[in-house]
Amino acid sequence: MNLPNLLTLFRFILIPLYLGLFFSDVPHRMLWAFGVLLLAGLTDVIDGYLARKNGQVTQLGIMLDPLADKLMMLAVFLSLLISGRITLTAAAAIFIRDLGMIIASAIFHFRGKITVPANVMGKLTTVLYYVALSLLIFDVPDAEKFLWGVIAFSFLTSLIYLFQFKLINQRSM
Repeated sequence: MNLPNLLTLFRFILIPLYLGLFFSDVPHRMLWAFGVLLLAGLTDVIDGYLARKNGQVTQLGIMLDPLADKLMMLAVFLSLLISGRITLTAAAAIFIRDLGMIIASAIFHFRGKITVPANVMGKLTTVLYYVALSLLIFDVPDAEKFLWGVIAFSFLTSLIYLFQFKLINQRSM
C-alpha cells in the first residue's frame, strides 16, 4: 500500500467525521464540517500529485480515488438535503449521476476493463462542486442556481468520460 492510496483511504474516514460534525451541536459546526471538507479536497490533490510524481499510479488508486470523492460528495449533498439547503430534485440529480458513475466504474473494473483516470474536466467538475458546496454550507444567496450549473456540467463530463472509456477499451482489444 503506497502513500497516495493511504491518503485516499483516509478520505473515506473523513466522510463520517464530516457528517458527525455537520449534524452536531458543536460550536461553529459548519466551519468544522467545512474544514473537514477542505481537508478531503486537499488530500485528493496531494494523493494525485504524489502518485504521478513518484510513479505510484495503481489500478486500485484509479478506482478508489474517484470513489472516495463521490462518496464524500454524496455525504455532503445528503447533509445539505436533510438540512433543507438544497431541494430533493437537485439531490436526486447528483445522486443519480454519482451512483451511476460509481456502479459503472465498479462493473468496468471487475470485468477487467481499463478505467479512465481522472481528467481535466473531471477535476474541474470536482472544483466547481466544492465551490457550490461552500456556497451552500454558508447559505449564500443563489447558491442552488450555481449548483444547477455545476450539475449540468457534471453530466457533460460524465458523457465525455464514457466516450473516453469506450475509446480506450476499443484500442486495447
